[in-house]
Amino acid sequence: MCKENEKETVVEINEAIIAGKRALSALKEARQSLKCASDWGIADLVGGGFFINMIKHSKLEDASQKLESAKQHMQVFQQELSDVVLPYEIHIRVDGFLTFADFFFDGLIADWLVQSRLKEAREEIDNAIYYVSTTITDLQNYEKQYMLEKGAY
Repeated sequence: MCKENEKETVVEINEAIIAGKRALSALKEARQSLKCASDWGIADLVGGGFFINMIKHSKLEDASQKLESAKQHMQVFQQELSDVVLPYEIHIRVDGFLTFADFFFDGLIADWLVQSRLKEAREEIDNAIYYVSTTITDLQNYEKQYMLEKGAY
């Protein structure tokens, strides 16, 4: 393999790692936002009122925006992963998360349904965080091994 291809491989791996870290950060922000919305939803369930309801809806809107941001970062990460040629296949459940994020805020009808969907969303985000973290670690390990094999260290 020529030096130019080796350099390109390292660049692609680093781009994937950077995209993964951005996706991970966006997922963590979305998880925190969902927790906050859930807390206000519980307050609304136990006898909130107009102001609690308004705050809850504001927090739900914020969570929706954070989920959309996480979705976009996950798509970029998935694209960057496809640019990396690995000796083995890295599996990440991006598609499931993207589908979930698409329908999450469609047709929220009742407060109990909101709480149920918030819980499901946090679980999906936790799963996505796990897979993205694992994939980043795999990429970093692969990069180190690749560099060692090519004598770059």
